[in-house]
Parts: sequence; C-alpha cells; structure tokens
Amino acid sequence: MQDGVLTHAQLVAAGLTRADLARMQRRNELRRVHPRVYVDHTGPLNWHQRAWAAVLYAAPAYLYGPSAEPPRTEQLARPGFVPGPIHVAIDQSRRVKTQPGIVIHRITNLESHAYGGTPPRLRLEDNALAMAHEARSDIDTVASLANVVGRSYVTPDSLRAALHRFPSLRRRAWIATIIDDLESGTHSVLEHGYLTKVERAHGLPQSDRQVPRISPSGSQFRDVEYEAYGLVVELDGALGHDTWRDQARDADRALDDLAATGAVTARLRWHQVYDSPCRTALSLVRILRSRGWAGRPVACSDSCPIGAEP
Repeated sequence: MQDGVLTHAQLVAAGLTRADLARMQRRNELRRVHPRVYVDHTGPLNWHQRAWAAVLYAAPAYLYGPSAEPPRTEQLARPGFVPGPIHVAIDQSRRVKTQPGIVIHRITNLESHAYGGTPPRLRLEDNALAMAHEARSDIDTVASLANVVGRSYVTPDSLRAALHRFPSLRRRAWIATIIDDLESGTHSVLEHGYLTKVERAHGLPQSDRQVPRISPSGSQFRDVEYEAYGLVVELDGALGHDTWRDQARDADRALDDLAATGAVTARLRWHQVYDSPCRTALSLVRILRSRGWAGRPVACSDSCPIGAEP
C-alpha cells in the first residue's frame, strides 16, 4: 500500500532489530530516504514513493497544494519533466524540520480538513481553499477554485462546507460570493471587478449592465453594453474547463448580436479582468474609438499602458 516505503517504527514493529536494519542497508535491500524513513530499493523514487516518504516523515501529515493530486501520466512521460517538491500539511501546533524535496505547510485544525487516501491528503475542496488562503493575488485565488470546480463530487455546497472549516480564511467574504455565483449561475464578482478595475479605473464611458435582449434562442441579458458604440462585453465567469457546447453557445450569441444590431462582442474571463485589467481596458479603448468614442481614457497608474496612448 505504501509503494515500498516504510518507517523505522513499522520495521521495528515487524520484528526487525537494529542489526537487521544495518544488514539490509548493506545488502541494498533498504535505503534511507529521510530520517527514519526507508524504501525497499536503491533506484530512483517514483512520484508516489516520494509522496509516501514525505507524508510518513512528517506524520501525521497530508499531501497539500500541488501535491494533493499526482501528476498526470502524460506529464510524467514528457521528456525533461522534473517533478517539483512534495508539499505536505501538518497541524499548526507542530514543528517539523524540512528535508530536501519536502515543503511543509502548517494548518489550524488539520484533521478537520483531511481525507484518507493513499497517500493521505487534504480534501479537494479544503485543499483549494488552503491554497486560496496562501494566494498572493485575486486571480491566483480564483485559479485555486477553478482547479476543483467541475469535478463530479465538488459542488457549491461542498465548497461552502469547506469554507465553514476555515473561519480565518483570507478573502473569505469574497470567496463566499464566488461560491454563491457558482450556485446561482451569475457573475456578480466578475461584473463588479470589470466595473471597478477596467471601466471606472480607466475612464471608459459608462455602460449599461444586464441589458435584456431577445434573440432566436430566447430572452437573455447582456452583461455590459455600450449601446452608442455598438459594443457588447460578455463576462464569462465559468470556472473549470469550457466544453465545446459552451463555446458553441457563446459563438451563437455573438453572431446573433452582430446580425441584429451590428454590435461586436468582447468576451472577457477572469484573467482579463483581474490579472490584466489595464491591457483589457486599452483594447476596449481602441475598439470604442474605432466606433466613434471621442473621450479620453485615464491611466490608473504610472505603469498603465493607457498613459502612452495618444
């Protein structure tokens, strides 16, 4: 079950003496991986053996972050692929000395977030929120959720239950709103981000939002519309991987708008709004100007590219 990785305590419990262990190491039947952790061969360790060695060394510990799931088979088979260190979580109250190839994370009330597994790991939802807590930016927080949303057993309710297990989570209220959006199918967090980070921060003309429209596919709403300039902005707040059906639906809506009103549609996702709002605003400024807008945009900072726009 442990892929040939054993602890000193397990070997002793099996009846081996110190002399037995020394003899087995001389015969290359055992090799020390970390203090008091061994493997039953002398060749390179595969990913699962490295994961077991890390978890057993820091026990009680659980795989965490990028190590909570093993690399995909195609990744491991890729020439030149170098697996990263193994990340494990221990309880906040403990201290464990770091070893080469192991990154230690400390989490409050660890056992409440843990899932058994082989090797043991955090629950997917709890792992996503733990990574969100450590995220340096909003877009990294969104990415941690996107990595688990769409799994058949990850739901808004299971994410909300995990959220309750993190009472001190950084950006907690904001993450709760994203989970609410996932459940309702709305994009309020992304819409607010567009309004504050792209439109208002860069002096774009005031848009109309949630504009009703009638199309061949039925009654719908445009997320953002600049009616005077024939520009529609659709905000795609979906997390997880888009399917070809989603892409086909989006293409149909853009085509309907173009046929009915001559409006062009810019489809923005989390990255454009939260990770590169200045670049997004610059592109929209150029579209708006090509369609008759004579206003002057505003640079939101000294480094904003709009400041160099004539």
